[in-house]
Amino acid sequence: MAKYIFITGGVMSALGKGITGAALGSLLEGRGYRVLMKKFDPYLNIDPGTMSPFEHGEVFVTEDGTETDLDLGHYERFLSSNTNKYSNITSGKVYDKVLEKERRGDYLGQTVQVIPHITDMIKERITKGDDDYDIVIIEVGGTVGDIESLPFLEAIRQFKYDAPTNSVVYVHVTYVPYLETSGEMKTKPTQHSVQKLMEIGIMADILVCRSRYPLNQDTKSKTARFCNLRDEDIINAFDVASIYEIPIMLNKEGMDNLVLRKLQLDEKPYTLDKWYDISNRIKDPKHEVTVAMVGKYVNLKDTYISLREALNHAGIHHQTKIQVKLVDSEGIKTDEDARNAFANVSGILTPGGFGERGVEGKIRSSAYARENNIPYFGICLGMQVAIIDFARNVLGLADANSQEFAPFTPNPVIHYMAGQEGAEKGGTMRLGAYECELDEGSLARTAYGVKTIHERHRHRLEVNQDYLDRYSEQGLVISGVNPGSGLPEVAEIPGHPWFLGCQFHPEFKSKPTSPHPLFVGFISAAINHSSQKG
Repeated sequence: MAKYIFITGGVMSALGKGITGAALGSLLEGRGYRVLMKKFDPYLNIDPGTMSPFEHGEVFVTEDGTETDLDLGHYERFLSSNTNKYSNITSGKVYDKVLEKERRGDYLGQTVQVIPHITDMIKERITKGDDDYDIVIIEVGGTVGDIESLPFLEAIRQFKYDAPTNSVVYVHVTYVPYLETSGEMKTKPTQHSVQKLMEIGIMADILVCRSRYPLNQDTKSKTARFCNLRDEDIINAFDVASIYEIPIMLNKEGMDNLVLRKLQLDEKPYTLDKWYDISNRIKDPKHEVTVAMVGKYVNLKDTYISLREALNHAGIHHQTKIQVKLVDSEGIKTDEDARNAFANVSGILTPGGFGERGVEGKIRSSAYARENNIPYFGICLGMQVAIIDFARNVLGLADANSQEFAPFTPNPVIHYMAGQEGAEKGGTMRLGAYECELDEGSLARTAYGVKTIHERHRHRLEVNQDYLDRYSEQGLVISGVNPGSGLPEVAEIPGHPWFLGCQFHPEFKSKPTSPHPLFVGFISAAINHSSQKG
């Protein structure tokens, strides 16, 4: 049976429980253990697929086509293992399953209650899909004290006594603020958070104290005394320049050895060379480029988090600092707006999205990149707006559009497939990994170095194949297609410094140790463009 690490949070949200767990997972994986990560979210939505980015941030898509919390992206970026449909549970999923069983009569007339029925369902999901793993790390969303988190906390409390001895470790992440007026680190919020956890019946085995500055030994010892822990059980995770320094920091604090001792697992030898190499490349860049990211949620940090990280991974590969200029597509209403927005950039990236708002600005962005030889990378909707731009401004189809935005356009260059119109949201989406074959000699084939790839999708509409011959005649090539359906997956313009759109989301598969080839190619082109300007 696998061993389990449960990560909870206190004091405040957004402390980095997910990144802490992912960094710890990478250290344990580096020692040869097979590690799986999961996220338990307390909200009542079935999944985040229909939630606004303003509410939730990015929706991460797994290889098997599950729409999940953005923390699963962090897990995959730090670890070699992929997450799956068992890796993200919400209260909505749990209650939905329990009520389905109740309606079916599976409970034989019992009164259905939070304890034991909801908690039993959560415990069942704790172990689901863990057969091939040595260690499972589970992050419990929310903060201790939130009423909606209580069933999850009760379930993990019970689980310790269901599992064999020394099979469970509780890690609690809290915040130690620095009070400017007195010049002191204050441990009282952490003490209260641990007390709240104890009221629920969980005694933290390890305390991860987030702080702005490193904690001194006196502060660690004081925290340990008041929280029923030893000094060595207090791990300080202070602010660092890059999240990819966190494995190094946790290792220096001794967290990986501490966890292994508590789980009674061997402390196998390992190396941190890859994390030191990444850290050094980030600290000592040889180049710097500015890339414009054109979207309608640019003021929300979490909306495009996988994209930002994929750009950073390519920057690490090229030892280049990537400055991201956020461009609100709603502000690009004229050609003059486009000139002002992109005057000093070396690349333009248009990400995926849904809805009509800001689309015309994205179309103008594609046109500006195409006409001014600026490297362009269009992802999902970013590819579709490039197709619309080309149809309008090169083929002369002024009314070309997507049926998502103009249902009755006479030139639906982006359209619904048969049976998609009017369907329930999400019900007909292409989700998860699909195969794509790349043309010999194409920009995409050169970047990947192989003919057949598998990439993750999250969209409904497709490129209308009725127009493909006309595109090809005028210089836009469909260089990647799905072999089973013939659906266009990659479009590019030969002769342009770098102009490529893809229907899939390559950012979901990029890692700092293995940057995605399309982002590597895009940043390479941006570096060349920058050097030519200089």
